[in-house]
Amino acid sequence: MRFIPNFYTVESVTSGHPDKVCDQISDAIVDACLEQDPRSRVAMETFGAHGMLVVGGEITTNANVDYAQIARNVYKEIGYDNDLEIITRVVRQSPDIAQGVDTGGAGDQGIMYGFATQETPEFLPRAVVLAHGLAKKLEELRKSKLLSWLKPDGKTQVTMQDGKIHTVLISTQHDAAVSQETIKEQLIQHLIGPAVGDISGIEILVNPTGKFELGGFEADTGLTGRKIIVDTYGGVLPHGGGCFSGKDPSKVDRSGAYMARFVAKNLVAQGYAKECLVAVAYAIGRAEPVMVEAINEQGESIGALAREKFDFRPQAIIERLNLRRPIFQQTAAYGHFGRQGFPWEEIA
Repeated sequence: MRFIPNFYTVESVTSGHPDKVCDQISDAIVDACLEQDPRSRVAMETFGAHGMLVVGGEITTNANVDYAQIARNVYKEIGYDNDLEIITRVVRQSPDIAQGVDTGGAGDQGIMYGFATQETPEFLPRAVVLAHGLAKKLEELRKSKLLSWLKPDGKTQVTMQDGKIHTVLISTQHDAAVSQETIKEQLIQHLIGPAVGDISGIEILVNPTGKFELGGFEADTGLTGRKIIVDTYGGVLPHGGGCFSGKDPSKVDRSGAYMARFVAKNLVAQGYAKECLVAVAYAIGRAEPVMVEAINEQGESIGALAREKFDFRPQAIIERLNLRRPIFQQTAAYGHFGRQGFPWEEIA
């Protein structure tokens, strides 16, 4: 059984992509609440469009948070300098949900997946690592001003065939004065070449529409949770029903997916599998998962091993991964997995 097909494509986006701007604002609010009150419960959504930003959600916290100011700060830190009209609609979490979470139950029902493979040091498919690396480097080139014509919005895409790079696609916002020929030439020199090495035989596409001058909320809308495939495994593996950003760790959409990745990575690192897919499902208000399964690259179940070695109850996950900390804004761009410094990436 192969989890990763012979011919596949994955994508990433820069921190200035409108959807990712919204993810970062939502997670910055989560962090601000957890910093003051580690037991905060947060479900925050952000929507941006053409000079307007709406921040809405449900929250239970003792923290005193200025949602609009956090949103403005994140927006400017990313690299945008235009002002936004900001509307906030934040209310207290439903007591019907709280009564189940208060006793250690899951904050919602749902299905979460985690995956790991020996293919790369990051325990991720190679194209996922490359797509995120290209997007992150695109931002670094902009912020360092090495390529002064770069602007915040951008996307990357990598296609693999039979283990080799087939196509690299870069779409990046840019100044009006720079030519597309210059953009492609400089991106090959400073971005694509250093990332992939020999580019002979690789199809390289740069701004295939012809130009990309308007970006961010000026050109498009953004919404929290609309880049869930970018957040996880690039579409190569399953993603559960919910997004991560804007949610405190009592929400198993987030913590359950982190635990599934932690378990998959550790089972691979400890030699129980070369590739591993972990699936977990919850019922709202109930601590014990309704399902925990793990499959290796042979299609064999190693779920009993996963259940024996790891505790998937929400509070146990929070404690094992130490999730009641303000660490989530930094997850909201360039993928939640395969990056150092996050507890779900540690080898136990």
